[in-house]
Order: sequence, then structure tokens, then C-alpha cells
Amino acid sequence: MSAEMLLELSGVSKRFTRRPGLAERIAGRLGGGTAQNVTVRAVNAVDLTVRRGEVVGIVGESGCGKSTLGRMVSGITVPSDGHLAFDGAPVATERRGHVVKTTTRVQMIHQDPFASLNPRRKVGDTIAEGPRVHGLVARRDVDAYVREILHKVGLGADYADRLPHQFSGGQRQRVAIARALAMRPDLLVLDEPVASLDVSIQAQVLNLFQDLRASLGLTALFVSHDLGVVRHVSDRVAIMYLGRIVELGSVEAIYRQPLHPYTQALFESVPRIGAGRARFRPIQGEIPSPIDPPAGCTFHPRCPHAGPRCRVEVPKLKAAAGAHEAACHLHDGGTGGTA
Repeated sequence: MSAEMLLELSGVSKRFTRRPGLAERIAGRLGGGTAQNVTVRAVNAVDLTVRRGEVVGIVGESGCGKSTLGRMVSGITVPSDGHLAFDGAPVATERRGHVVKTTTRVQMIHQDPFASLNPRRKVGDTIAEGPRVHGLVARRDVDAYVREILHKVGLGADYADRLPHQFSGGQRQRVAIARALAMRPDLLVLDEPVASLDVSIQAQVLNLFQDLRASLGLTALFVSHDLGVVRHVSDRVAIMYLGRIVELGSVEAIYRQPLHPYTQALFESVPRIGAGRARFRPIQGEIPSPIDPPAGCTFHPRCPHAGPRCRVEVPKLKAAAGAHEAACHLHDGGTGGTA
């Protein structure tokens, strides 16, 4: 793997603010007060790097901010705070309230391929639009280029004349991958790319991704809630909880010995075939609201090791075993959660 740094996030945060609706304003006035704006802290002070040729998996429960992180990396939205740089430059900027993407070298593959494809356009036109508009391919070569891209993802040239509804779910995701690859990206952001597919089709799409990675030298940020999928495709894994990365390390290190109590709970909550009478242990409690997150370590209301220190002090992501990092007072060189 090359040592070249391709993506760097430093202190990246994203907040969404919603003004109160009419009913909320009326209720506030009837109660003798004023309804306030609601702020959701979707991503909070994330530090992360991705090197060329590397695949980094992002794992966490629904609502942890992993998809928002992927959308910032892909340039769909911009950070509220912090520094996000792809190859030393921003992926997108905000001008007069509108997000303007500044590079085509980062492409995103969405969870639902049917929703992300125009149902009224032939897939060949969908794949060709980006390269044609941005001048990546001469007009006379567009048709041949589309056929070449379709072949790379395991689809025949005749598929270019079909509409999205004429494809199966797995084929539609192949089309979505083809559309992204047509832009010749240096970085792919895959947001739950197989979550909406049957298990057998998931395997086909994941194997396709692995083949493309080997042949094209892809670099990727792979967002998923599925620990098995992430283990299959990633070099490193970042575990997210309520907008923060709580553990980061190689696949081998994290799957062999998870350090953070949340990561340990994730592994314990996965049912296993052949486990005999082993008891299924889901994570206790509900993930707190990002509108009003707990003080200190945000996992402490659900953590069996939480102590007084965890309730008041936010743990920093620090090296706990070589390049294996964890944001937990049990591993920060102090006295742990019971201090």
C-alpha cells in the first residue's frame, strides 16, 4: 500500500439546524416561552486519514453519523467545522448557501441504486453524462467508453439501452458502480452499497468491488453497519458512535481484540451460527439523541464500565496498542472509567 495521503479529516464536525414549525411556535407561546431552533450534532470532531490504495470501513449503529461523514467526504455537504482535504484541497465549498463541488475525483455510490438512478433515462446515458459534461471522453468515443465501463462491472453492452426498472437490484447497483467509475475517481465513497440487496447478491457485488479494487487500485471509504461485510473489504476500520470515532485500527487488530466497550458490545450483539447455547446479548439501552447528547463520554449511559470520570470528561482518540486507537478512559493511560 502506498504511503501517499489522499484524504485527511481534522476536527471535522457537522451540525444541522432546524427552525421550529408553526405548531411548535404556538405551543411555545402558549407555554409562556419561545420555541428555539433545534440543532442536531451529526458528526463531532472527527480525525481520520485515508492513504492511496487503502479501504477504510466506517461502522456504527443507525444515527451514528457515518452516512453524514460519507456525504461530507463526497462533497454533497460541507463541514460545519474542521478541515477536510482531498489531495490537499477541499472537496466542496459553500457559496451563497449552495454547495459547490470542486473536484470530480471523489465519487459516491449510494445505498438504494433504484432511487439514485433516473428512472426515465437509459443507463447508458446516465453513465455517459458525467464524462461527457466534464470532458473526460471525446464525444465520438462516448459510446465505446460506456460499453467498456459496463464490461468492467459485468454487464453486456446491450444493457446501455435499458431503463433502471428493467434491472434486478444487483444489476442496478452494478450500474451505479459503473456510473461512479466512469468519472475515473481516485476515491470512492460507498454508503451501505449492499444493504438493500439479498445476501447472495451482496456477495456478488462485494466480489465485484474486490476485483475492481485489485485491477484499478481503488481507494475507498466503505460505510456499513455490517461487521462481516466490513471485515471482508477493508484494511482499517473506524467505529463511530453518536458522531465520534471511538475506535480505529487495522481489521486484524479490531476483530481480534476490540478495545472500546461499544465495539465489544457490537461484536457480542452479532448472532453466530454454531455457537451452541451461547446467549445473544444486544447492546443495552437506546442510542441517545444527537440533539442533546450526554456529557462526557457519550457511550457512558450504556457502558457497563462507566465511572464518574466518564460522565464529565470526553475521552480522546489515543493509541492504545501500536496503531490501534481507542477513545476510552480505560485505555488512555489514566485510571479508567472508575476514576
